[in-house]
Amino acid sequence: MPATPEPNLGYRLALAALPPLYVGLTRLWFATCRLTVHGRQYLDEALQNSAVIVPFWHYSIFYMLYHVRHYPAVALVSASRDGEFIARIARRLGFLTVRGSSNRKGVQALKGLLRAMREGRNVGLVADGSQGPARRVRPGAVYLASKTGAPLVPMVWAADRCTIFGSWDRTVLPWPFCRIVMRYGKPLHVPNNLDNEGLEQYRQLLEEQMNEMYEQVWREFGRTRHDDGPGAVTGS
Repeated sequence: MPATPEPNLGYRLALAALPPLYVGLTRLWFATCRLTVHGRQYLDEALQNSAVIVPFWHYSIFYMLYHVRHYPAVALVSASRDGEFIARIARRLGFLTVRGSSNRKGVQALKGLLRAMREGRNVGLVADGSQGPARRVRPGAVYLASKTGAPLVPMVWAADRCTIFGSWDRTVLPWPFCRIVMRYGKPLHVPNNLDNEGLEQYRQLLEEQMNEMYEQVWREFGRTRHDDGPGAVTGS
């Protein structure tokens, strides 16, 4: 079996320098944002009873990691080279990480998350995966909920002024001093050990709930969705 090539020097230097720089900068950057939260009671009540699974859309990852840093959790991060940057940022913000995706090390990742939840840890994961399609729920979160009995508590956010990148998910970076609206969803309780048909039913329910929440937060800033405009930057 051929040996895995060593990362080049530039990549190793970037891994050493960029995550601490990013964390330090965003602590200052996001602290200037004015945050409004809807539905916080759903998360607080769920946390009193058990570990929870927090699914969120991939576009929201920049601010989401910062926002949930006060909730001890395990984060599922892509096993790709680019995912290593996210993993190091997540660890600096206090998260444990499990590496994997639907395309690489997926079974291993699910086993790691199951172990973490059986130890009482919360789990945060990107509902639409590392490659999309955008805002289409992949089955992993529902599978975890069915295996552990933990409720799904989805979270979405929108910003009135932000940069929207040209990636597959149109990743959003809020501007300093912007307004952010965060919405927590009602817990979705999934029956234990569902078969494939049952998993698909609850996958659709979660997707419908998250997209309804998504439309609600962006409508507060006069948009039906964050990627419906022609440009990469939006403001109000």
